[in-house]
Amino acid sequence: MTERLVVIGGDAAGMSAASQARRRRGPDDLRIVAFEKGAHASYSACGIPYLVGGEVADPEELVSRRPEVFRDEFDIDLRLHSEVVEIDLDRRAVAVRDTDTGAGGGGGGAPRWEPFDRLVVATGAVPNRPDVPGVETEGVYGVQTLDDGTALLDAVAEKPERAVVVGGGYIGLEMAEALVRRGIRVSLVDLAGQPMSTLDPDMGALVADALRDLGVELHLGERLEGFEESGGRVSAVRTENRTLPADLVVLGLGTRPNSALAEAAGIPVGETSGIRTDRRMRTAAEGVWAAGDCVETFHLVSRRPVAIALGTHANKQGRVAGINIGGGYAAFPGVIGTAISKVCEYEVARTGLSTTEALRAGFEPVGVVVESTTRAGYYPGALPMKTKMIADRATGRLLGAQIVGREGSAKRIDTLAIAVWHEMTVEEMTGLDLSYAPPFSPVWDPVLITARKTAQRLEELRGRD
Repeated sequence: MTERLVVIGGDAAGMSAASQARRRRGPDDLRIVAFEKGAHASYSACGIPYLVGGEVADPEELVSRRPEVFRDEFDIDLRLHSEVVEIDLDRRAVAVRDTDTGAGGGGGGAPRWEPFDRLVVATGAVPNRPDVPGVETEGVYGVQTLDDGTALLDAVAEKPERAVVVGGGYIGLEMAEALVRRGIRVSLVDLAGQPMSTLDPDMGALVADALRDLGVELHLGERLEGFEESGGRVSAVRTENRTLPADLVVLGLGTRPNSALAEAAGIPVGETSGIRTDRRMRTAAEGVWAAGDCVETFHLVSRRPVAIALGTHANKQGRVAGINIGGGYAAFPGVIGTAISKVCEYEVARTGLSTTEALRAGFEPVGVVVESTTRAGYYPGALPMKTKMIADRATGRLLGAQIVGREGSAKRIDTLAIAVWHEMTVEEMTGLDLSYAPPFSPVWDPVLITARKTAQRLEELRGRD
């Protein structure tokens, strides 16, 4: 008897799950139907700032696979403009409506019911929207989906003079740069005292300097109070200290798991509001998997649940779910919070825990910052970079690391991520056999220098005990 797999969500996690399940089970054994409420599927949301900034010329360049590829080559029935509005676990069906017409084919405009034997919930994340007056005003944009990106691109084409970005996380900073590239005057508002609050303050200060060099006007430590409008469009952003004129506003306040649909169906969610799964991405509901930005995962250093919205995790989790649905075995081990971004000429990266996060997790962190260069100092094009390592005072274990520097700096975070993943001590890291040639690194790579300096600092502290 042919089983029916329904996938809710047509981006990274959902389509990875569908594709992996198809590779292991043919269409005579498993029919796969995927519902995506937007106009695009299987695209790179991380590329949206570069679309808005002009580095990417066309939205279609961000699409990994077009719908007809899934239909013709994978025999996956991908249906766009189709929003799942309810999951009925007893009925083993989902209610679907057409996002263009609002109808579902169920009679009287009611949603239609689509049966499933197995279900993957891959509903992604939703942007955090501040609960302030005027947030629904036209001209206030969130940036989560490719549809959001194309809407913002259309707004930028109208040649606005002034923009305000609310929020100083990765998306906020990338969008600020994108708008500056378009010749728009940009102000950034954030309640935090520094941008990129996932970094330690000393490293975040470097990012703030980079933004100011770019021409972004920073208003840090200011509470947002609302949005003003004129003629039906946003005209200003009001904080506790000032009113900033704005022709458009971009919200970069982060995201939260889009788990409401699952929770309403009785599928348990965790303390982060993400859907709870086991390592095989199975939920507590029989025959129901979840993957991607909508789920709660496990931080391997803090040993606590986290919800981190990244395409890398979504693809891996979707793959794990699909393999298991297809009859194989796969598990998702957890995360350590590795991330990387760019602000103008500066590269920013982090992995593991920040100092604040390490304290909350019960460690006694010791942080050391080392300034170095991306290449041998005498080699043309050597650029400055700063590396910070955070180690546990008791054991010397590397808990986290951060990098801020010019071109050629940030991908060193991958070496540090491997060290964090394998619970290496900074003393062990001093002996790592890293590559060396003057065009790529000083003879002592910044990773090795910082490990050595951190190990020395730990020895000094132990000498005082």
